[in-house]
Amino acid sequence: MSVTTGHVKRAFKYRFHPTDAQAAELARTFGCVRKVYNLALAARTEAWARQERVNYNQTSAMLTVWKKTEELAFLCEVSSVPLQQTLRHLQVAFTNFFGKRARYPRFKSRKKSRRSAEYTTSGFRYRDGRLTLAKMSDPLGIVWSRPLPEGVSPSTVTVSQDAAGRWFVSMLCDDPAVKPLPVTDTAVGIDVGLNHLLALSTGEKIANPRHERRDRIRLALAQRRLAKKAKGDGANRARARRKVAKVHARIADRRRDHLHKLTTRLVRENQTLVIEDLTVRNMVRHHSLARAISDAAWSDFRSMLEYKAAWYGREVVAVDRFFPSSQLCSHCGTLASKMPLHVREWTCGCGTTHDRDVNAARNLLAAGLAVTVCGAGVRPQRSSPGGQSATKQKTPRREP
Repeated sequence: MSVTTGHVKRAFKYRFHPTDAQAAELARTFGCVRKVYNLALAARTEAWARQERVNYNQTSAMLTVWKKTEELAFLCEVSSVPLQQTLRHLQVAFTNFFGKRARYPRFKSRKKSRRSAEYTTSGFRYRDGRLTLAKMSDPLGIVWSRPLPEGVSPSTVTVSQDAAGRWFVSMLCDDPAVKPLPVTDTAVGIDVGLNHLLALSTGEKIANPRHERRDRIRLALAQRRLAKKAKGDGANRARARRKVAKVHARIADRRRDHLHKLTTRLVRENQTLVIEDLTVRNMVRHHSLARAISDAAWSDFRSMLEYKAAWYGREVVAVDRFFPSSQLCSHCGTLASKMPLHVREWTCGCGTTHDRDVNAARNLLAAGLAVTVCGAGVRPQRSSPGGQSATKQKTPRREP
């Protein structure tokens, strides 16, 4: 989901039901994509050990050689487009690694890695609402839950199968319907939490649905049944694993749907949205809170908020995580000495009684607005009553 000149590139995802022949073809393609990725990663890792660098063009030449060997001749049986695309994905992974934005690429596992294949325009045909992939004679049986934008065709198509056995196709298209919203003067501070998913500077609190807790008994039962199956590739264990995956998928679907509705509402209602720059990856290491933090999906919330803000011409401001938003009185600016997690309400020396989360949201808003006035990158000294630093997520400029 990205902003390009003129229009927004947006992915439209649908369920589909393949025929037996299509499922077999896609399964072969997934296996070949994983094989090529692992071979290329091994080659690049060996070169890296020799202090040499291998780029995409070199791995593409390697792929041609691999196809001519007797051992890897099966790579010729599937479309070449997904194989080239997985080499491009590996190149991006190394670019991010060298740019210190990601870890070193890891090998794909047959059981744990995502089963997917990406096709560019030369690898599929889209006509009259029917999508046919290379090496297939019949179009995919897509469940069109919503139409694609009128008059557009997908630029890339990604086919995937999740752990629950469900098939999906994601089509990347220009969406001319996504345009900047009218500019408003509204701004909101957003404090994420566990007792409540969000507390807004307006005083509104949004309940935490706790999606995982609602299905915890069902999930535990499915996991116990899986644990009792003999380890291996038996059909019984595969069925039990699929039942566990279906519970996880149900939880994830509900969570994603709720976050989409929530972030869309916040972006439509506010011109500036101020959040805290939390390091969720470190926070989930807390053994007693990891499950609840993962269920709240703070990272997904922020990601959705940022790309939707970019779509609709809004601003997202991230305030430094060391800013004492909970300890600072939003009325007089006094900094409280301590604020344990169990304290949900407190009274300042000025006589103002605060709800901990709403007070934090109001302080975040004040800090974020200070940054938008002073300019991005302003980092005041951390002391009462200021003590904040923040960064502004700039909205990409759109061509008229």
